[in-house]
Amino acid sequence: MSSPARDVAGDVDLVAALADSQRLGMLGDRPVAEVIEHAGAFVLALAEVTGTVVDLGSGGGVPGLVIARARPDLRLVLVDRRSSRTDHLQRLVARLDVADRCEVLTVDATSFGGRRAGSAAAVVARSFGAPAVTLRAAAPLVRAGGLVVVSEPPNPDLGRWPQELLDRLGLVATAQMDRRVVVFRRPDAAQPERPKP
Repeated sequence: MSSPARDVAGDVDLVAALADSQRLGMLGDRPVAEVIEHAGAFVLALAEVTGTVVDLGSGGGVPGLVIARARPDLRLVLVDRRSSRTDHLQRLVARLDVADRCEVLTVDATSFGGRRAGSAAAVVARSFGAPAVTLRAAAPLVRAGGLVVVSEPPNPDLGRWPQELLDRLGLVATAQMDRRVVVFRRPDAAQPERPKP
């Protein structure tokens, strides 16, 4: 059973850490409080998740660090291909006192799935890439019964998640709890397509 999420809206340490990411150009120019509030959609989608959550393209730490602060019961793996970003993430993980349950990896997320296939209870992605790229990177990582949670643009194209792609990757769309994210589940018996090198 998962633990209830902490309200991190007033978490001054998290706000300061993400403001540093923003100053370094690793987050957009939206107010940090809005960025944290938006990341709350990921926290909500992960309400029943226990275990490990992989954040693809962690960048400046969103949504991964927000999830880490809101859900101290989860283990996070923050993945980004740029060492400048992962170096910064390492400092933030230490500063926010979540190093005991956050691993930061410098690796291209599109080729990461083969290394840890089926190891994650959930995979999250915010502004990672096109839908097909995102799902092909996420699907191999998520275990049976696990979730893939992806941020949605303000006015998403209804055809951006083709059923043929979901079928090939062994994912099923779930009911939308929050329109800021889309959630897919890997049914217990699904076998994912192996991404092509």
